[in-house]
Amino acid sequence: MKLSKTIALDADGVLLNYNLAYAAAWERAFGLAPALKNAQAYWAVDRWDVQHLEGEPLQRFRASFDRDFWSSVPAMAGAVQACHRLVAAGWELVCVSALKPEFAQARQDNLSQLGFPIGRVIATSGAVPGGSSISPKARALAELAPAAFVDDYLPYFQGVSAHIHKALVLREPQGSPNTGPGMQAIDSTHGYLAEFVDWWLENQPQ
Repeated sequence: MKLSKTIALDADGVLLNYNLAYAAAWERAFGLAPALKNAQAYWAVDRWDVQHLEGEPLQRFRASFDRDFWSSVPAMAGAVQACHRLVAAGWELVCVSALKPEFAQARQDNLSQLGFPIGRVIATSGAVPGGSSISPKARALAELAPAAFVDDYLPYFQGVSAHIHKALVLREPQGSPNTGPGMQAIDSTHGYLAEFVDWWLENQPQ
């Protein structure tokens, strides 16, 4: 079977620094930038010194995750250059993001403004109706049939075809969901996207 020349890439945590954007959203909602609490925390709510929200403050904070937010998330260090290396080697890149479809264009604009050579965003939303354990990205990946799929969230590999190389970006370890039996299905692990690209270009046929 001929190898696909497409690589599917997650956005938040792989291409884009959601944790930094989260702090900016907090400042925008409440007028005060949160202090860093734990640089090794996987989840943004644990990384920053922020309080638990309920009621009106929670609604205000959620409202800040609008089109402006999703079109202005900063790039992960080295990610733009890593993507250009893949494209230069003949790979086509597609962003597969667990994002509400209404924000797909904002994400595309964000990637374009940052200089990512990615011309397509597939927004899958973040959950599967009915509480299925299958990844919301699995169907999109089945249709796309990329050679590889890179994500930083282990549950999003659940149900992804064995024919697709599954590359997990581990990033910050504290509170990480990237542990347990699901790791057995992962084909390679990397600290960040550029590390995956180094490995991929060395090990895959061009």
